[in-house]
Formats: sequence, C-alpha cells, structure tokens
Amino acid sequence: MRTVTVALGERSYDVLIGSGLLAAVGERTRDAAGGRSAVVITDSNVAPLYAPAVAASLAGAGYVAHVATFPAGEPHKTLATVADLFDQVFALPTPPERTTVVVALGGGVAGDIAGFLAATLLRGVPFVQVPTSLLAMVDSSVGGKTGVDHAAGKNLIGAFHQPRGVFIDTDTLATLPPVEMASGLAECIKHGIIRDASLLAWIEQHAPALAAGDRDALGELIARNVAIKAAVVAADEREGGVRAHLNYGHTIGHAIEAVAGLRGGADTGDYLRHGHCVALGMVAAGRIAVARGLLGESDARRVESILAAVNLPVRLAGLNGAELLGIMRRDKKVLAGAIRFVLPDRALGRAAVFADVSDAEILDAIACLS
Repeated sequence: MRTVTVALGERSYDVLIGSGLLAAVGERTRDAAGGRSAVVITDSNVAPLYAPAVAASLAGAGYVAHVATFPAGEPHKTLATVADLFDQVFALPTPPERTTVVVALGGGVAGDIAGFLAATLLRGVPFVQVPTSLLAMVDSSVGGKTGVDHAAGKNLIGAFHQPRGVFIDTDTLATLPPVEMASGLAECIKHGIIRDASLLAWIEQHAPALAAGDRDALGELIARNVAIKAAVVAADEREGGVRAHLNYGHTIGHAIEAVAGLRGGADTGDYLRHGHCVALGMVAAGRIAVARGLLGESDARRVESILAAVNLPVRLAGLNGAELLGIMRRDKKVLAGAIRFVLPDRALGRAAVFADVSDAEILDAIACLS
C-alpha cells in the first residue's frame, strides 16, 4: 500500500492507495473521522457492486451504517439530486449528527455530490472519499472541491470541504467501463502538461498498457498523479495561485460539457464524459498557446497524439463558438469580466494563467476542434 499525505496543517489527511482497501474502509474511517454513524452516498451503478462491502466494513468497525443512492451520471449532478439525498438521510432510522460520517463511494460525480452534502448537512459533517473511477482517484477525490452543476454551467454551486481521508482500492478499476477509464486518463495527461513533463513522457510510453487497463501501469499512474495533486493542494488550497493551473483545458472543456455533455443521455449513459470534454479543451488551449508562441507546433501535435492513443477525442464537429463563449463568460473563474486561461508556459510541464486571451483567439481555437 502507498500513502500520500495532503499537508494542510491540522486538516492534513492521508490518501491510501492499494489493493483490497474496501474491506478496511470501516477501520480506516474510524481512525480518520471517528463518529458512531455513517452514510454511504453512491450512485445506481456503483451501489450493487461495492456498497454492501463498504457498509459491512463500516458496521464491522462499530458504525451504524446506511446507504443512500442517486441515479448515475453527470446529468444528475444537480441540487435536485442533493435534495433527494437529504430526504433519504433525514428519513434514516438513525438521525444524522454532527459526528455522522459521509462516505463518498464512486466516481467524480459521487464524490462531488457526497462532499457537498457533507459540507452542508447540519452545517458541516466529516466525510471520506472512496473513489472507484480513475478520474476520481487521480483528481477529484483529493483537494476538497465539492459541488453540483447548474443550467448556467458546471460546478457553479459548491463548497471547499476537505475529506478526512481518501481510500483508493485499485481493484475497483476492474469494473470501470473503458469510456470512464479514458475520461480519467485525460486528467493524468493534464497533470503532465502543466506540472511534470516526465509524467507526460511516461504516459506516452505506456499508452497501450493504460488504454488496456494494465493493473501495474495504472497503479504507478495513480500514485504519481495523487502526489502531484496533493502537492498543489498543499501549496494553494483555495485556488489563489498555482492550483488554478489544474484548470488547464477546463475553461473551454466545461463549456463543451455544458452543451455537448449534459444535454443528452442522462438515463442511457449516452453523453460526453468530463475527461473527454477536458481533452478537447486541452487541444483548444494548445492551439491558443501555439498562436501566442508559448508552445511549439510539434508539442501541440504530440499532446494530441497522446490523447488519441488513450481513446480521447481531439476533434468534435458542430460546436458553436459564440455559444461556448457565452457559457465561458459565466465560468466561476472569470475575474473582473476577464476569462482566465491556463496555457503552457514556453514548454510542456510548465503553465501560467493568462487574463488577456481575446474572443478572437478563443473562437479560432474552437474552430480548430471541428
């Protein structure tokens, strides 16, 4: 088992990475959060796979454990879903207390929703993350960002609420659909572009194994990415500086997700995943960087090749630049009316924030995606 510490003073916590950790969730939660009752928040896909084992582990550690579920998929990451979960929690035979522990079990959506519920239930209760998707393992479970989407855009309603611990059982990746595996790989590639060129080269070298779900390669990938995310969060918890670099690809990516992701397939699963939208956003950001002389054409094409090698999109027909630009103006990262872009800073592995990217540059980059 590997351990990565997120160093936040009195609120520091450990990220545990290994095989078979689901059976130890109860004991690990007891050590990290205490309390006498626990509520597992999970979605309709993950619940039948892993909720019984997690609930049993919690009960074995002395918790009165319950499970509350919601429909799977990003289109259900809404206030309505959170309201329904509150109804389920308040109807439990064991009423929630301020020591009740919320256990986020599932992918990024489950973590965001459960974390937001924990941040607001009784004005804040402890929670732990038990991620079962690659995206949640390498990115969203670490750092304390929680929230839901709104019709106006992605993640516009939320709170910073750090978990007491993150328990990553790599065995759960065995049930992850290929489309979700690819989605998580997008965030790993992002970390390489903005922070660690050697990681990007490693992903490039191991792309076939990663795309095929090789367990050893994924274990190494998870550990390296968690270490990057933990270091960034420790340096800048509230995104006042270097943590903003983690938004690389997300400005245009979130806009694409709003129009191409959330519109369809809530019940069928036929929608564009977060990582796929981020991949397209990174391609577009790379085009802006090339036009500004911040990135060489060969590097931009290299990134596109790496994305394609792990089954991520690099083009998407039918995007409306004006529509996407309007959504970006409502992005939570807009400051003084300026859309802030994270771009590579003269090399892969380095990034900086730019507040002077023009509408014309953005529209040109979006046009390149078609």
